[in-house]
Amino acid sequence: MIEVRELRREFKVATSKGLRRNYKTVTAVDDVTFDVREGEAVGYVGPNGAGKSTTIKMLTGILVPTSGHIRVGGVDPSKQRRDLARRIGVVFGQRSQLWWDLPLKDSFDLLKSIYRVSAPDYRTRLDECVELLGLQEFLVTPVRQLSLGQRMRGEITAALLHAPELLVLDEPTIGLDLESKERLREFLQDINTRRGTTLLLTTHDLDDIERLCPRLMVIDHGKVLADGPLDELRAEVTPERVLVIDLTEPGPAPDVPGVTAVRSEAGGLRHHLTFRRAETTAAALITQVVRQVEVHDLAVVEPEIDDVIRKLYQRQVAQDANR
Repeated sequence: MIEVRELRREFKVATSKGLRRNYKTVTAVDDVTFDVREGEAVGYVGPNGAGKSTTIKMLTGILVPTSGHIRVGGVDPSKQRRDLARRIGVVFGQRSQLWWDLPLKDSFDLLKSIYRVSAPDYRTRLDECVELLGLQEFLVTPVRQLSLGQRMRGEITAALLHAPELLVLDEPTIGLDLESKERLREFLQDINTRRGTTLLLTTHDLDDIERLCPRLMVIDHGKVLADGPLDELRAEVTPERVLVIDLTEPGPAPDVPGVTAVRSEAGGLRHHLTFRRAETTAAALITQVVRQVEVHDLAVVEPEIDDVIRKLYQRQVAQDANR
């Protein structure tokens, strides 16, 4: 679906000194290479200024690359924007494709005509979005009067009316309340798994990535630092897992070789044990624990995704320092 090879984008930035204006070249995206297959859901994350939005703008044809090769759905985004628009949907959290003074339903009707969607297809897709995203109560409300959560549900619907193969989402849950975020995440997960719609998601809300994206790409200073299944990246940079056990009665933590008791709580009722992925499995550890103590409850706690990303950055800093 997406093919990127040695993609580069440079900008000229004005620098003034006295009355003279000079320019320097800033590289926003630096020889980035990756592929996204049809039906994948990929998280593309990084700090502000890392190159995420610049990459998205090149993928959607808004910006022309300085150099490199890029294809989305088999077309060149900057040279074939009209063809591309029929195959992708785009949602920017800070920008709208809806008509501000019109009722939400009128915006959908206009987009139906723009994308030349047949009446039966339009009705089917709109009805599905209205039901799953809960739009019915504000379809006739002018867009300017919608809450941010309502407007974002409208933006998602607008991007899906022409049944795009790829949905590009840039900060889709920014500023939303918890209920609106959950509703959007469930809907996006559904269209990815049921329809096979490819998702490319940039966000600072890492819960979005955790819920929606099995694959994670991390970018910083225009370069991709890591790219792979989230579970594998987590195992690579955070080799330890935590088993939390609740005992039926207060007591010491079980003594298991190769396992470290790092914390006890509630007067000895709860214990946190760390173990290395490479040395044992959670199932094997649990078997040994229940032989020693009477367990009321237990849970395996994986490292948070923000810990994974932070350690990826730290690893890159250490590698740069050793060069």
